[in-house]
Amino acid sequence: MDARRSRPSYPGAAALPLLLLLAVMSFGGHAVADEAAGGAAAPGSGAGMTELQKHVAFFDSDHDGIITFDETYQGLKDVGLGAVAAKASAALINAALGPKTRPDNANSSSSRMDIYIENIQKGKHGSDTGAYDAQGRFVPAKLDEMFAKHAKTVPNALTEDEMQEMLKANRESNDVSGWLGAKAEWEMLYKLAKDKDGRLPKDTVRAVYDGTLFYQLAGKKG
Repeated sequence: MDARRSRPSYPGAAALPLLLLLAVMSFGGHAVADEAAGGAAAPGSGAGMTELQKHVAFFDSDHDGIITFDETYQGLKDVGLGAVAAKASAALINAALGPKTRPDNANSSSSRMDIYIENIQKGKHGSDTGAYDAQGRFVPAKLDEMFAKHAKTVPNALTEDEMQEMLKANRESNDVSGWLGAKAEWEMLYKLAKDKDGRLPKDTVRAVYDGTLFYQLAGKKG
């Protein structure tokens, strides 16, 4: 495992708008889901950070609060993307989130594709689950509500059809970009992390929201 991914200061990342896009498919979903459910070791607590900030801080390898294109690219490679897919995904992610998170006092010579973790809540899209509030804090009740409402086959996991039903229920009118962002994120998560029965476990979804899933993936690769 890359030494920089073992440093405990910042917990994880996952579920960005356009999450992983082209996807980490090389590990196979079953092992990932089993690791999440089994409580794999998490990185440090990230004191003072919201869950959404923790969610993206996996990519901040130098811990300066700014995620460059190169850091996103390397982080995606660390969790299993090939070089071409990682480069394409990093370009789209940073192009989408960089301008939204850029502070007014940013250095004029810095890249507009740099993602500023302190403002990551500004990159939230509509038609989502509401599991992050406006400040980027995780709302456990929303996760519980999601599974109570949509997990009909078994109480703590979503089938693919149940996931699609949830996405449809969350759609906001006239929010095509939000629909597409949510659909891309969840369908990729399902392909990546479904269990051996073809269901997406609640513990795995929780690991996405608190950022630990990417550390599990990077550890498995290493």
